[in-house]
Amino acid sequence: MNQIPSRDPVGAYRRSVTAARRIGRDKQCACGERRPEALIKGNSSIICASCKRVKNGHTTMDNHHVFGKSNDPNTTIPVPVNDHRAELSLVQQDWPKATLRNKDSSPLLAAAGRIRGFVDTMNYLQKGLLWAAEILEALDAFLARKVGDKWWRGTPLDQFDPKG
Repeated sequence: MNQIPSRDPVGAYRRSVTAARRIGRDKQCACGERRPEALIKGNSSIICASCKRVKNGHTTMDNHHVFGKSNDPNTTIPVPVNDHRAELSLVQQDWPKATLRNKDSSPLLAAAGRIRGFVDTMNYLQKGLLWAAEILEALDAFLARKVGDKWWRGTPLDQFDPKG
């Protein structure tokens, strides 16, 4: 997947090492989650934020401030808590501090936050879109083998034939 390079690779590495050190090497939740930023160290076991919320009867979704809370406190999108902790909030830490904090409410920094938030969100959503493309391609190949080339002819999908 194409990732935008970290603006602060040293800071990103330091945050990653700190999270891994806090949890321990090669740890994972019973559900399979292994990203250190999503894991919570318990008394005797490791559990991810999502499983802990399920255990406590809480929602597994967070409201992510796409543009940074300092740039737009009202616009949020629901995302799984583990992704919020281990991906989206993490990439915001690579933003220039002035943009992320926007302490004087600069409209230019708010605009920069909107652009950065949009790019980060599109990169995050890209995983789901690529998965959908891959499954459609696999299904097309399967149908071509089972039914034959141009398997969509005479079906409701015929209307989507790109060549008319």
